[in-house]
Amino acid sequence: MDLTLKQLREELKYDKTNKCVQCGYCIPVCPTYTTFKKETHSPRGRINLVKMVGEGRISELSVLEESFDLCLGCRACESACPTGVEYGSILESVRFALEKRKSPFVLKRLLQKVILRKVVPSRKIMNLTGHTFWLYEKTKLQKAVRFSGIKKVIPNKMGTFESVIPESVPPKERRNLSKGISTKKEAKYTVAFFVGCVMDAMFHRINQLSIKLLSEVGCNVIVVQNQTCCGALHAHAGDIYEARRLAKENISAFEQINADFIVNNAGGCGAMLYEYGHLLEDDHEWAERASNFSNKSRDISQIIFACGGLPKSAFRNNERITYQPSCHMINVQKVKNEPIELIKAIPGINFIEMEQADSCCGSAGIYNIVNYEASMQILDEKMKHTKATEATTIITTNPGCLLQMKIGIEREGFSQSMRALHLIEYLAEVYGISKI
Repeated sequence: MDLTLKQLREELKYDKTNKCVQCGYCIPVCPTYTTFKKETHSPRGRINLVKMVGEGRISELSVLEESFDLCLGCRACESACPTGVEYGSILESVRFALEKRKSPFVLKRLLQKVILRKVVPSRKIMNLTGHTFWLYEKTKLQKAVRFSGIKKVIPNKMGTFESVIPESVPPKERRNLSKGISTKKEAKYTVAFFVGCVMDAMFHRINQLSIKLLSEVGCNVIVVQNQTCCGALHAHAGDIYEARRLAKENISAFEQINADFIVNNAGGCGAMLYEYGHLLEDDHEWAERASNFSNKSRDISQIIFACGGLPKSAFRNNERITYQPSCHMINVQKVKNEPIELIKAIPGINFIEMEQADSCCGSAGIYNIVNYEASMQILDEKMKHTKATEATTIITTNPGCLLQMKIGIEREGFSQSMRALHLIEYLAEVYGISKI
């Protein structure tokens, strides 16, 4: 084997493909395969493409691009795989290899790099983004856009996302995010709260409610001030260097706090925090620190459930509820039962589990922006199962899933009879807990 091929094998994590026994258990759980019915758009097909490149049977790495670009990265294949293929690691390596071979001077790539490296990690700029959304709403520009017909002439996906922009908070309220809160009850845990970038900019109230709920169940909550973006969007885009830099920044920040757990309220962020140990496993200086960080990482539903849940709420009069899990919560963090148990504990609700609940909704980070048409096809399939439940409320645990399900409701014309809420919003609503 020549040196170039050996290096390519190492770069693509070729050895990890050898665990695949071609059984096909991954095929029926893969959203892109079930949507497009192409073997190359399945986990098995993608692994075989990597094998062919690593064995010199395919000489152009660009052959991998379409197949891996269309992958949602939902990792459902890992949950289905009987031999433990580390598909996420292979996916990450291929995207990194493809990314570093692309020209850095293409306008679209330059813009993406600026957004991911300069905008998203900056708390100051993300706060400014939140202020901009608030101005857009409060100056009535939003109403003008929605009722003027402008949305009919702008690109379809821009109009789609505009229709589901969440309600913003005033700049004063945004500045007043608590640095922490002590429980008034007997303290069960001290937790460090991860605010996130998109969560803090667009879903600031959910962060406020999260802190309040954690306090209500017996947690002392600390909000680490110099934390940054988790790096998930960067890893998905193949920018591993930046993902590692952000991971190190967060590890350094949270190491200053003596907390029992590091708590997040976003499935995608949580998966990334959970995988810092993997991300930095080859870095001798950071590997142990990263592993310690990941071992402390928890989704908020795990902590609320571990604390015994919330006190009994008012009766909900047979309200029909269904739950759309975050792929990264169930397939990476392996958190499945806690959110459902918290929902089922609410008196009077009628919980209806949707068919194929664990299948991806098509959001997948920024997948629904860069692969809009494919994302909408996957969403339409998800909405068939959602409609069948006849639920009036869809609960989810990730900001991307939340927006995607709101889009689904709009596309189906159900905005008057169905709503989508984050689990934290719903728990705060039924237990009568206001924001801080």
